[in-house]
Amino acid sequence: MYQVQRPSRSRFVPLRQLNYHVLEWGTPRTDQLPLFMVHGWMDVSASFQFVIDALQQDRHIIAPDWRGYGLSEVGEVDNFWFPDYLADLDALIDHYQPEGPIDLLGHSMGGNVVMQYAGVRPTRIRRLINLEGFGLAATQPEQAPTRYAQWLDDLKAMRQGEKSLRTYPDATAVAQRLMKTNPRLSTDKAEWLAQHWARPNAQGAWEILGHAAHKVTNANLFRVEEILALYQRITAPVLNVEASDNSMDQWWKGRYTLAEYHERLKSVRDVHSVVIQDAGHMMHHDRPLELAQHIEAFLNQP
Repeated sequence: MYQVQRPSRSRFVPLRQLNYHVLEWGTPRTDQLPLFMVHGWMDVSASFQFVIDALQQDRHIIAPDWRGYGLSEVGEVDNFWFPDYLADLDALIDHYQPEGPIDLLGHSMGGNVVMQYAGVRPTRIRRLINLEGFGLAATQPEQAPTRYAQWLDDLKAMRQGEKSLRTYPDATAVAQRLMKTNPRLSTDKAEWLAQHWARPNAQGAWEILGHAAHKVTNANLFRVEEILALYQRITAPVLNVEASDNSMDQWWKGRYTLAEYHERLKSVRDVHSVVIQDAGHMMHHDRPLELAQHIEAFLNQP
């Protein structure tokens, strides 16, 4: 199994009526800002372990499990609202750094969160790193009736127990599932991740540490105009990191393209883009050393 180089510290932090699970690495220092890392959809904070091990410097890093993921509490919910991620992040930053700026990194869904947060709280961010947080396809108002109907149907399916996450017979099966999704993931890393991505239930089956309500359709349409308004308010330098594999083509089938995302990025006043070669969407698993080098070079700029 993968051998951790920089062990994490696990703790629980009360945030907005929930007990949030947080991993910390490194030593807090008065001469260095903390780096917050937030994960993506159906992932956990431990997912950053490989890239943290690849960092050259000792840095205080704080990574939460989002609500309803990992070991963080879910609350009494049957669906999740995106603005809650902004509020949870705001409360987490206040807990660790009540005043002054921080450095912030997000992957995938977490990348979308940090980009929006940096537009809402521009003075709180010194450096911002977005790992494939592309956002969503543009929508039109006339899509609202269908979207609300789908949301209601999904909630009904939740009440009837029709929405659930697959279970696995053991940790090895979980690791195999991870490697099937990401063929670049080595066996040792997959076996290590499986221990953090899933846990055995009372019956002995391994359950994914993600609540089924995350599969419920978002009731609200994605409004590009609002996103661009937030992008325009970002004052921190932004490092936009993409993988050489274009996941957008796979996900959206032409309904939303990488070129459209790049056009949106023009609303950010100071952005630098890099591409990690021979990597997929989970670049922090595929090429942790290359990613760590980009992160440190960006954070260490004067």
